[in-house]
Amino acid sequence: MESMDIKEIFVLSFQALKERKIRSLLTILMVMAGTSLLVAVNGVGAGFTEFFNKQFSNLAPNILFVTSGQEQGSTVGSNGGGGGGAGGSASSKITLNAAVINRIESLPFIEEVIPSYQSQVLMKSKGEEKTNAALSIDPNKLFVIAPTLDLQEGSQIKQNDPSAIVIAENIAKPPGEDNPFVTLGETVGLEYSFIDDTTGKQDTISKNFLVTAIMESTGNPTIDNAAVINLDAGDSLFQKSGKHDSLFVVASSNELVDVVESEIKKLYGNDIGVTTVKAILKTIEQFTGGITSFLLSIAIISLIVGAVGIITTLYTSVIERIREIGTLKAIGAQSSNILTMFVFEALIIGMLGATLGLIGGVGGGYALSQATPRNEGDPPLIPLFFMNDMITVWIISVVLSVIAGLLPAWKASKVSPIEALRPKT
Repeated sequence: MESMDIKEIFVLSFQALKERKIRSLLTILMVMAGTSLLVAVNGVGAGFTEFFNKQFSNLAPNILFVTSGQEQGSTVGSNGGGGGGAGGSASSKITLNAAVINRIESLPFIEEVIPSYQSQVLMKSKGEEKTNAALSIDPNKLFVIAPTLDLQEGSQIKQNDPSAIVIAENIAKPPGEDNPFVTLGETVGLEYSFIDDTTGKQDTISKNFLVTAIMESTGNPTIDNAAVINLDAGDSLFQKSGKHDSLFVVASSNELVDVVESEIKKLYGNDIGVTTVKAILKTIEQFTGGITSFLLSIAIISLIVGAVGIITTLYTSVIERIREIGTLKAIGAQSSNILTMFVFEALIIGMLGATLGLIGGVGGGYALSQATPRNEGDPPLIPLFFMNDMITVWIISVVLSVIAGLLPAWKASKVSPIEALRPKT
């Protein structure tokens, strides 16, 4: 017999896998599982990144968020019981008051500085009570910090009315609830709890507001879950005495945000905290990247398990087919032919497992995205599958399968035909 050609070797490899179909199928499924997990994790990770980019694109990219730095070891004001409020002994390095606002406004490339107060309040409506975030700001400036903001029909912004309140859609109609908590034109009560600096005891302030506007969801977390009142009302209700919790600094353009941040830092150093949309996105990308890396490591382990399965399957096959290998060698098959035959078996397993894995991974990615918890009305998380990534995963799966088949193939190629065909005693 002459040396076998590639076609003959491939046919023999395929027939060998068919003869051991259950074992071969299980090994293919192991490769498929690892490939599917890699594809699904890649797709969902890319979808997460795209999702957060879209969500934070609703934030004005030329806005900087400025807060007062806290002394190391101080206790930051926390929400009090019940309605929530400021408590503890917060010690800020700098107070965000009118003087600070004027000083920041005098810096170059700054259009305006928008002060705000923020706290947690107990909101009362129709006999129900819910704890929600409250934002005190010039209501007209909502359109500056959230350019995509839309109001429900019939809404009115009353800038100078201290008894007017603007409610986020998520508060007006909480996700998952059939009945609205707040409706347009209704009067709601806000209750704020705080620690009295004089007595050291908890005190409460209550005030009623008229709902003049309801905001549609924007994707901007600052206002999408907030009740908005004007500055005078917030100063009075939250007992702030003109000491603002944060400032929204509006840069002249997106390109000048880093310059403005640098100028503010030069002025106040670490006594003031500055955050930009870009920094928020970077933090989120690092967080999602960490989760994705963890899941990818699990997927790679699954692929390695599949490779071990290939080694086990083919190594067992070598032992079972000793006489067959000996016969092939006796009639002229070369060691290289035998090695190629077993490598082809690993190649077939890898190609079938990787191909089925791509299909399963796409389906798994969509299943994972649907299972991701989100609030009612939030945009869906859609996984993204890039052809280059999928081809890379397919190649990795196939190459790993072939590598796993090399040891059994080498073992088979070294079988001596004399030893293999010797009668068993």
